[in-house]
Amino acid sequence: MLKLPDELRPLLKHPLGQLFPNIAAAIKRLRQLHPPRLIAVGDVVTADLLEAGLKPDVAVVDMKVMRLPVDEKTKRAVETFEAKVVRIKNKAGTITSELREALEDAKPPLKIVVEGEEDLATLPAVLSAPLGSVVVYGQPGEGLVLVEVTEPKRREFKMLLKQFKTSRAKF
Repeated sequence: MLKLPDELRPLLKHPLGQLFPNIAAAIKRLRQLHPPRLIAVGDVVTADLLEAGLKPDVAVVDMKVMRLPVDEKTKRAVETFEAKVVRIKNKAGTITSELREALEDAKPPLKIVVEGEEDLATLPAVLSAPLGSVVVYGQPGEGLVLVEVTEPKRREFKMLLKQFKTSRAKF
């Protein structure tokens, strides 16, 4: 298990890709990109994409927003996303091997339901997605972030993960 060190927390409060202030702008950009794989990290992001008619290939959800249960509309949207479901455990501030493996082994359409939190799933999602894919996640209070999977972006994320602490702690 990889644990986010306290000194990296401020860095991860900044967008790791291109920030869009609203879903409409993000959808417009996604339609231009035609990514080979679209990965949604977060319940609201998943629901917003589905509502806009874009079905993610992989969705990582935990049925929470800002550590509170999602509203009924979001819950219904996530539940109606037809995909194979994989259930995993992942503590807040960590990336478990379960989460990494679920993303690495993903065969779309896939819904990864996390017991705990999916707050750092963007990092392994970018590392495991095919080049040209897009990972979308919410930036609290700011909008949506689109991370285009490129070799430079993968190198950046690998360098981030090298700064994480390794732990053998269980969920």
